[in-house]
Amino acid sequence: MSQPRDLRHSTVVITGASAGVGRAVAHRFAKAGAKLALIARDADALGAVEDEVRRLGAGAVSVHALDVADAAAVFDAAAAVAAANGAIDIWINDAMVTVFAPVWQITAEEFRRVTEVTYLGFVHGTMAALRHMRARNRGTIVQVGSALAYRGIPLQAAYCGAKHAIRGFTDSLRTELINEGSRIRITSVDLPAVNTPQFDWARVHLRHAPRPMGRPIEPEVVADAVFAAAHGSWREYWLGLPTLLTILGNTVLPGFMDRYLAKNAVKGQQSEALVGPERRDNLNAPITPLHRTRGSFSAEASMRAPLVPGEVARLGVVAAGALLFFALGAALSALPRRNDS
Repeated sequence: MSQPRDLRHSTVVITGASAGVGRAVAHRFAKAGAKLALIARDADALGAVEDEVRRLGAGAVSVHALDVADAAAVFDAAAAVAAANGAIDIWINDAMVTVFAPVWQITAEEFRRVTEVTYLGFVHGTMAALRHMRARNRGTIVQVGSALAYRGIPLQAAYCGAKHAIRGFTDSLRTELINEGSRIRITSVDLPAVNTPQFDWARVHLRHAPRPMGRPIEPEVVADAVFAAAHGSWREYWLGLPTLLTILGNTVLPGFMDRYLAKNAVKGQQSEALVGPERRDNLNAPITPLHRTRGSFSAEASMRAPLVPGEVARLGVVAAGALLFFALGAALSALPRRNDS
């Protein structure tokens, strides 16, 4: 999979660019010389990212402090970027918020807020990108997704619901673009657990602080995957072995996955640390001091993860199943037959 290094003539818009995956993605595209438009709520954090990407080699850089739940603000920012740079070549949707809690402890307002940012924020960003890409009949939209877009897990119903919705929305749009004969490409990168600040600032209705399920990967690994996907040709990419196992396992054995996650994922998403009364969350407003690329779990995080096109993974499983079937048939046919006469 080729990864062009010179994007000096390309304009890249990144939502959720002030921290975590979005910040790492901004760094990765800056190293390729891209012109960047950075979107997030916190103006001070965006200013820090702007300084970082300029030092890394980005071309023109603009920052847009806004809430992606506000469609008009997203559309206005996109118009300003297109007017300044002449085009929008790549749009990357990444902004998200979440709540860690059982469903019955999450309020309707919290569900609505997570949906407005994590789902509708992607819709607004995609619509904004299309307004400018369709006139030129080219461009790429990258949805930063999750294995949880295929498999819901306990304590994250609001987030999982939003990610499922993004997948349905993206599939629908893709068929419309194909029907139109459009040269605009939309792809997604589905992630495993990632070591981002979300575990330090997400809203929590639990006794213990949240943590990634299993061994997380670092945001820089995701940034490389997003960069590759933006220049690839597949409809979706799965990052990390846990993502492959989660998606394929849920396809084949959803009932088993229900029981496995019920037994392991509640405790597995909680650390030993207690949630104190001083904990603040970013559901409705950003927390400037906590904006950074990596979260609090670097000691156990990995800097490697395989990136596999979803179609290749599915075909691989089918091929392996077929080989196993024929091998079993050959083995059975080779067994000596009992003579009953």
